[in-house]
Amino acid sequence: QVQLVESGGGLVQAGGSLRLSCAVSGRTFSSYSMGWFRQAPGKEREFVAAISRWSGLTTYDRDSVKGRFTISKDNAKNTVYLQMNSLKPEDTAVYYCAADPRNRQSRLQDAYDYWGQGTQVTVSS
Repeated sequence: QVQLVESGGGLVQAGGSLRLSCAVSGRTFSSYSMGWFRQAPGKEREFVAAISRWSGLTTYDRDSVKGRFTISKDNAKNTVYLQMNSLKPEDTAVYYCAADPRNRQSRLQDAYDYWGQGTQVTVSS
C-alpha cells in the first residue's frame, strides 16, 4: 500500500513563499515519477509540476507557475517538494501530490495511481 502525505500548506500574503512536502511510504519511492496538482474552489483540479523518477527531469504548467514554482525530490528521504515563490491570490487552492509507477511525468491526472489527501494553500492579497 502506497501512502502519500502532504504538508507545508498555510496562509501567506501575496509575494510570499511556501514549501510543500509530500512524504511517500509503502514502495520504492525512487521508482515513481511524482506530480503536483491543485484544485481551486469551484474549479477542476489542474496540473502544476512533475518530476521524473531517475533523471530529475521536470515539467511545469508553463502559464501559471513557470519561473515561480520549483519541484524537486529527495530519494533518500522519500519526499517530493514544491517550492512556491512570489505567490499570488490565484494560487489559492488545495495542493495534491501524486505518484506514477510508470514514470510518464504526465500532466494528466489519470496517469497517476496514488494520491495524497491534499494541503490547503491560501494566499491573501
